[in-house]
Amino acid sequence: MRVHALKRAVVALALALPGAAIASVVAAPAAHADGCYTWERSLYQGLSGSDVRELQVRVAGWAGRRDIVELDGRYGPKTAAAIRRFQAAYGIRVDGIAGPETFDKLYQLQDNDCTPRHFIYAELDDGCGQGGWTGGPLTADQTRQNALRTMWKLEALRRSLGDDPLIVTSGFRDRSCNSRVGGATNSQHLYGNAADVISNDRSLCQIARQARNHGFSGIVGPGVRGHNSHVHVDSRRENNRDGIPNRTYWSAPNCGI
Repeated sequence: MRVHALKRAVVALALALPGAAIASVVAAPAAHADGCYTWERSLYQGLSGSDVRELQVRVAGWAGRRDIVELDGRYGPKTAAAIRRFQAAYGIRVDGIAGPETFDKLYQLQDNDCTPRHFIYAELDDGCGQGGWTGGPLTADQTRQNALRTMWKLEALRRSLGDDPLIVTSGFRDRSCNSRVGGATNSQHLYGNAADVISNDRSLCQIARQARNHGFSGIVGPGVRGHNSHVHVDSRRENNRDGIPNRTYWSAPNCGI
């Protein structure tokens, strides 16, 4: 308890100092051996780097309504706000700084392959039962990275729904699979950006409404043809094709969306 109190005091002091002094005052994360990724420093507004991007992947689902957390490696206001929401959701001191307590919670949530605790790659790679991350517009690695971000957003959505399980019925689809199931030619499923979800504990409308708060710029659900049995969520705003940015699109008329 004394150690945590000391760390909180150090962070509080750092916040009162000019930005140049923060780096030398904020306590570094405690040593941790993690099978996926280990942060070596505390992170806060003004910093940048690959470690910030790794953090952004994991808090993308805490972007807030109609917003997204860009994976740009820059710790700006959006990332800080997402960290505060993450901290509040898990009962961590809310200060917008990713320090030891925040990282410890992330370590608890992530598995050794970097997926969040309640989702696995196989769920997002149904491929009409074929598996594999090829056959779409992107490289296999790019598609897999998009699927990872999708899973972390789903983890945040799950938490906000009381940690009731979410079941993914469709994730990445290659072109052949997408055509076979009647998917749109520009479907976000082709990019690993999308998931169709259901729940045995929550209604489809509860899922669709709550998804608005978790970084999903695409939500299609009950009331839209072909979407009365599941809720489709995607990250279309983060998928700029041919230099043309996608816009937020939410439609679930039966749910008031």
